[in-house]
Amino acid sequence: FRFKDSLAEDLRRADLVISHAGAGSCLETLEEGKPLIVVTNEKLMNNHQLELAKQLHRDGHVLYCNCSTLVETLQSMDLSTLKPYPPGQPEKFAVFLDKVVGFQ
Repeated sequence: FRFKDSLAEDLRRADLVISHAGAGSCLETLEEGKPLIVVTNEKLMNNHQLELAKQLHRDGHVLYCNCSTLVETLQSMDLSTLKPYPPGQPEKFAVFLDKVVGFQ
């Protein structure tokens, strides 16, 4: 997509998502409970996307590859090995933030 206000409906209908390794894209897909293949961009400097992809892969939540290995990844993937991403706990962050700011 060049631009779309929301991908929520597309994610709900998807059986598999192939995405870049942006944090928002990864987390939105994982929170929807969809299997995810993350394609990293090796040309980025200070490649935080690669770091995120590697960590999510180490934790068992995604498969990752680069553009040149995408076909191989699709042919050899076993989505049954992926672990569900745990739901967020925003209330814990709110409590932490309240303590830091001094509201408690």
